[in-house]
Amino acid sequence: MKFVFKEVAEGISRNVSMVVSIILVTFISLTFVGTASLLQMQIGQMKNYWYDRAQVAIYLCTDVSPDSACPQGEASGDVKTAIEEKLNSATLKPYIEKFYFENHDQAYETFQQQFEGNAVAKYVTKNQLNETFWVKLNNANQGKIITESFTGVAGVEEVRDQRSYLDQIFSILNAASLAAIGVAGLMLISAALLISTTIRLSAFSRRRELGIMRLVGASNFYIQLPFILEGVVAATIGSVLAGGAVLAIVQFFVQGYLAQVLPFTSFVGLADGLLVVPVLIGAGILLAALASGLSIRRYLKI
Repeated sequence: MKFVFKEVAEGISRNVSMVVSIILVTFISLTFVGTASLLQMQIGQMKNYWYDRAQVAIYLCTDVSPDSACPQGEASGDVKTAIEEKLNSATLKPYIEKFYFENHDQAYETFQQQFEGNAVAKYVTKNQLNETFWVKLNNANQGKIITESFTGVAGVEEVRDQRSYLDQIFSILNAASLAAIGVAGLMLISAALLISTTIRLSAFSRRRELGIMRLVGASNFYIQLPFILEGVVAATIGSVLAGGAVLAIVQFFVQGYLAQVLPFTSFVGLADGLLVVPVLIGAGILLAALASGLSIRRYLKI
């Protein structure tokens, strides 16, 4: 093993620039992989967080509602009573955790808070905002039950499941995550090719030594091992740097910035980042070992 490690050290010293290239490309590619993994974890965490809080909104008619949906104009007190009774009925009550009614004044107050500092807040009146029954279900996946029960009911302008908004947002996030995974995949291919090229060059520069080792009876594995370890050492350094970059992103960007700016949702933490780091290091070592081993076996035919 002393001879093996000596050969590894000599190989690295002879190809410093190529080794640095392997470290950098491994670092960048695995950072993309780690970021994409964190993004997937973040999407899953946000889905659990928001889907559990998603409600179904039953928007009642106002004086400014379109005639096609509300020919009778503003929803009357009888309509509100009928909707409340239906929500409390034996048919729907088993599906509902709770519900509450939001009148014009409450809707206006909420609107002003949400659009504080926006010019649109100055031009909206109370009567333009829908009175709404907000329904929270025991199972957020059953929003269709409420939607079908109140769609088309007299005095109801629209029934909207908030999950429909969330699905649009998460589809965009998933697309971004897939794009990051695609870039990471290309970077990993580049890293594998670079590792393979570096090992071939290193082996070619020592081809006379390899021939002597083979003549004295050294096994293929013993001859190949130093070259495989060269790639593994360089890739391990890049993997560790990538793991550090992922933890830095979580600590300083996600928790240090996003969590402060967007306190109304949950974000991945260091515990999630620490789950990703061993995977990155293992992936880097495996990638380097496979690329180095296949390069030696296929091209040098030792």
